[in-house]
Amino acid sequence: MTGEDLVLTTAARAEQEQTVVSAATRMPAAVARREPGSAELLLDMLPDAFPWVRFLPEPDLHAFAVELVDTMRAADSIGNSASVALMLIAWQHTAEVYSDPELLAALTRDHGGDNGPVPDPRDVA
Repeated sequence: MTGEDLVLTTAARAEQEQTVVSAATRMPAAVARREPGSAELLLDMLPDAFPWVRFLPEPDLHAFAVELVDTMRAADSIGNSASVALMLIAWQHTAEVYSDPELLAALTRDHGGDNGPVPDPRDVA
């Protein structure tokens, strides 16, 4: 049998884990909204939690911080953290691009206009 491994747990255990994740999400979000200077503290803490943010330009670091808090709160509200994982992976890939000068140059240079119509992917066999 192939495929993804499954984890068997009890409903009570799954609920406990969701409660912990929810608390871990809500507390920093509440602090960020209420405490003066908390945005700067969050920005100072991010490189410890996610070392790759050091490659992000300052405006992107701020955008990442806001999106992280907002996405974590939204994901917690529906009890599904998949969107947080996807967001973190996307930002990490962005940092990887900024960390490689050749890749960054290739992706940000002008490629010289329109390359014509894009074929409908449903027509490709």
